[in-house]
Amino acid sequence: MSRPRATLRIPHAITGLLVTVLLTEGASGSSPGWPAGRWPVASPAAVGMDARVLAALDADIGSGKHGNVDSMLVIRCGQVVYDRAYPRDYDRIFGEMARKPSPLNAGDPSGPYNYFNSWWHPFLRRGDLHTLQSVTKTVTSIVIGVATARKEFPSLDTPVLQFFDASKVAAVDDRKRRITIRHLLTMTAGLEWDEDLPYVDPRNSGCLMEASHDWIKYALDRPMSAEPGTLFRYNSGASELLAHVFRVATGADVEEYAQRHLFAPLGIDRWYWKRTPTGAVDTEGGLYLDAHDLARLWYLFLRGGRWGNEVVVQQEWVDASVAPGVEVGRGVKYGFQWWLLPYRGGGSRRAWAGLGFGDQIPVVVPELDLVVVFTGWNILPDRAGLPWAVAVDRVVRSVTTRAGACGAR
Repeated sequence: MSRPRATLRIPHAITGLLVTVLLTEGASGSSPGWPAGRWPVASPAAVGMDARVLAALDADIGSGKHGNVDSMLVIRCGQVVYDRAYPRDYDRIFGEMARKPSPLNAGDPSGPYNYFNSWWHPFLRRGDLHTLQSVTKTVTSIVIGVATARKEFPSLDTPVLQFFDASKVAAVDDRKRRITIRHLLTMTAGLEWDEDLPYVDPRNSGCLMEASHDWIKYALDRPMSAEPGTLFRYNSGASELLAHVFRVATGADVEEYAQRHLFAPLGIDRWYWKRTPTGAVDTEGGLYLDAHDLARLWYLFLRGGRWGNEVVVQQEWVDASVAPGVEVGRGVKYGFQWWLLPYRGGGSRRAWAGLGFGDQIPVVVPELDLVVVFTGWNILPDRAGLPWAVAVDRVVRSVTTRAGACGAR
């Protein structure tokens, strides 16, 4: 899930004391390269950042000004310069809603798709793995990039129906036959779909899909509303179709493939990935990671797809993924399930982001050698949250040296 709101805010635990650490001492400003284990640490000043600006944002989040934000992680020059966690009592906040059927709780109250159930959301089983929601879409795109680098994934211009028995697909017409993998990645499939509505609205297509038994069939059976490639229409079902396409095209499960060829090279050994009722990987919103490991994936892209001496994703895939090819509106563009966001002082340059329901906001600002991760659980449309524009702007304003601060790599 997660459809950007027209206001530019993006919509879609540990319950005891979370350890919160402001890192103010550490390494010099020269980049250490790739973290082999734990991220190295530096003071903000050592990497050209103003700790006072970050502290002001920290204070606003801690006070609840931005609702249920539960972590902020700032990495510059490959070093952690700010790392904060904010305790939120999600049992108190959402406990009553967890027991009442709603579009965000359409199945069994104890199930993994009850978004108010604190056993599952936002922290998995009250641990430290955090739901990524639609940031999962971006990670899925990275996995496809890995398979492409390994020459195990077909051309993006391959028709999607090639991976299905078309005789069992509803509403097939010439337009549906022209949907390609590229159209799924860029949210331009042309299928009839409405995720502009709040996720608490029972008419929201994403919620209707998750309430169905077979998500892939639900998504592909939708009638066409536009010619593929002509219109951006945010569609979690299109992202879920990629789970099926990947399995048929490569013969491998997306999760297992990610573990072998993406997570392992980056040193990520803890995650959880939800499954749909039929057993397909939830590639539209089911992945859980620790914020520090999520940052590794974004750092991989910042470094052009390399991790140490290994090419995990080709530079060409990184460039294509973050090319602002699809117009969303208000300066926002879309790539291969990457959001390309304008930011203060960026001019025509954009930050590269994943955006997930509840304020999951991992961002790369490549020109500043900056990776930022926010997580939270702002899932009700009438409550305060953290707009991505505010999150990016506040951190970017803390940067005091914009060029050469990280030294040679």
